[in-house]
Amino acid sequence: MIRKIVEIDEALCNGCGACADACHEGAIAMIDGKARLIRDDYCDGLGDCLPECPVDAISIVEREATPFDKEAVEANMKKLMAEKNIQPHHAQGIPSGCPGSRTHSFNREETPAVQPFAEGFAAKPQSQLRQWPVQIQLVPVKAPFYENANLLVAADCTAFAYASFHEDFIKNHITIVGCPKLDVVDYKEKLQAILENNNIKSLTIVRMEVPCCGGIEYAAVNALKDSGKFIPWNVTVISTDGKVLD
Repeated sequence: MIRKIVEIDEALCNGCGACADACHEGAIAMIDGKARLIRDDYCDGLGDCLPECPVDAISIVEREATPFDKEAVEANMKKLMAEKNIQPHHAQGIPSGCPGSRTHSFNREETPAVQPFAEGFAAKPQSQLRQWPVQIQLVPVKAPFYENANLLVAADCTAFAYASFHEDFIKNHITIVGCPKLDVVDYKEKLQAILENNNIKSLTIVRMEVPCCGGIEYAAVNALKDSGKFIPWNVTVISTDGKVLD
């Protein structure tokens, strides 16, 4: 079948191994100092490895390839865990090339959004972020923090434009962000995979009023439609001067 799959330019590869660590399916291995795709059916074509490569040696291409085999991947990951003596509940932490893309969850349940700073001073806002990473290109397709989560898909600039973004949007949500103008990728496929592979309760999309920001709304809405999931969703538009538009 013709499908999307990872392609590695060995001439550009510097052998750092970050992509192999970042691959959630174990499709990439370091062989003779170079990263190589060891099996087509291990690669889901979503490209979680792309942002890890410091020399842009990885791309997504469409070619004849064996279909992605989830069962084969799971069997391979169990084998790798056994070889590394990693317990199954730690499996999510196997891909850990760059510290910036390692997944973390933060318990905010008992933390008020605003805490007293000091007598006579204004209250000090508290972060409401519930997980790391946040960039769409870096977040995994499947992770424990997605379970029963309210998903927020936001354009990068919204958090800078809207003053109460943590309190009004991030609070009680799993937050992923991106810029459809600067990120030369199609968010739709990854967002659809996240929705298909996790029990997401609701979808909130926050974008800026500028036309180029429509790409993130388009990707998220179409990802939801094609995922086959029926969950509440809404879109909020922020003006360039930081107001919520009707």
